[in-house]
Amino acid sequence: MLDFLFRRLTAEPRPGEALFSAATKEARRPSWYREAGVPDTLDGRFAMLSTIVALILVRLERDGEQGDLVSVALTERFIEVMESEHRELGLGDPTLGKTVRKLVGSLSSRTDLWRRCAGGACDWRDAVRQSVYKDAPAEEAQGHADAALKEFWLKLERTDLATLDEGKIG
Repeated sequence: MLDFLFRRLTAEPRPGEALFSAATKEARRPSWYREAGVPDTLDGRFAMLSTIVALILVRLERDGEQGDLVSVALTERFIEVMESEHRELGLGDPTLGKTVRKLVGSLSSRTDLWRRCAGGACDWRDAVRQSVYKDAPAEEAQGHADAALKEFWLKLERTDLATLDEGKIG
């Protein structure tokens, strides 16, 4: 009855928020850091998150204009979170913009890499190494990451756009 009084106070989900939360949840899975040997550092966690987001962006491309809308919302949410997280780390305005541009450029590079790989123009194993690791990982760790990212990609391929937009994968 009093909805009209509190309408602006009610938090409506922001576009891209549910899908970004799903990507974050996936990137935080302990197996990436234990079995796959991704360094549990800011750089390692960023590599994992940006790899997951890049794979999602490549998947969204197949849905044309509607996929583009979801992709833009996801990318904008990624930028908001990166800016917010780096402000919390103490970066100020003079360096924040440059840092966030660098992070977005890194996401873009990963997206291009995975786009080529999904199109069959590169080796999956090489793409995993480039996207996730700075240094050559142990063979067993790389094998785990290869298989887990392939499984994640297959889940993305099976998931329709509306479900992805709701933040549900698989």
